[in-house]
Amino acid sequence: MYQLEEQKYFIYFAAVAVLLVAYLLVALWKRNKQKKFADAALLERLSPETSPFKAFLKVLTVAMALSLLVVALVNPKMGTKLKTVKRQGVDIVFALDVSRSMLAEDIAPNRLEKSKQLISKIIDKLGSDRVGIIIYAGNAYPLLPITTDHAAAKMFLQNANPDMVSSQGTAINEALKLAKSYFDDDEQTNRYLFVISDGEDHEENVNYAAEEATEEGIKIYSIGVGDSEGAPIPLKRDGTLIGYKKDRKGEAVITKLNDKTLKTIATEGKGEYLYGNNTTKTVEYIDELLLAADKKEFETKQFSDFRDQFQWFVGLGILFLVLDSLMFNKKTRWIQKLNLFNEKKAEL
Repeated sequence: MYQLEEQKYFIYFAAVAVLLVAYLLVALWKRNKQKKFADAALLERLSPETSPFKAFLKVLTVAMALSLLVVALVNPKMGTKLKTVKRQGVDIVFALDVSRSMLAEDIAPNRLEKSKQLISKIIDKLGSDRVGIIIYAGNAYPLLPITTDHAAAKMFLQNANPDMVSSQGTAINEALKLAKSYFDDDEQTNRYLFVISDGEDHEENVNYAAEEATEEGIKIYSIGVGDSEGAPIPLKRDGTLIGYKKDRKGEAVITKLNDKTLKTIATEGKGEYLYGNNTTKTVEYIDELLLAADKKEFETKQFSDFRDQFQWFVGLGILFLVLDSLMFNKKTRWIQKLNLFNEKKAEL
């Protein structure tokens, strides 16, 4: 297991890129000037010892040295021991609606991205709690099993999109049923399920699925995102708007926040309905809710005794710099003697 202590220094890789681009531009400029001055054969006679390859190799060596020194600044750390740690927390599952209606832009940047931001901020507030993520549209799929790795949860969350679900719709029933399998710890007394959706195109009888989840000890909170006035559903290709979704009459489909379904789920799930457009207020409410909840003690394995590894990269960086200082732009004589490309024969 590894950690990157100072990730902000990755920005210095831009300097390495600038170096390589600058070398390429200068090399092209010199080549054009040389062509105007003389042909290749004459240039070879005028400067027989010059090696364009060696010049490129020197720049590559310097770039490698700088890259290694940048990694040294980032300071990678390796975990050397795996130990079992006792932690306290609750189990939380997020059921995220990724149907096409969630792409509506009645709330900036759109409903889906707003929902991701909301979940991400909630995760940032968590302590030792375990987190799982479900995505659903026409079907429900597990995106991330329940885990204490909050960084992994946020990473998987960012990749959630409508293309990950084969059929469209809003299968809240399936999401509620799938959530029950996430809470695999029978001793956990506090289980929370947060359903984030616009409530559009929902299935009927969601109250029964919510009741079943409640019988398993799961408290359901629904979070509505979107506007009651609604907005069209944009159709994009490679990030470019190509139109809006239309119905059979050729008119643009307007999707609206349907909080009625979400309120029903929250009522049957012994939880509450929250209006998610106000991110700060929603996150603060959930944070207070989870802080007040009884925490269960559980065990988890994690790496410890992380040791600095920057010295290896500093050493390799210095080695490449030394190699660069020992290289010259002239051709290597012993390689010339090998005559790998029959150069001597060509001259005769």
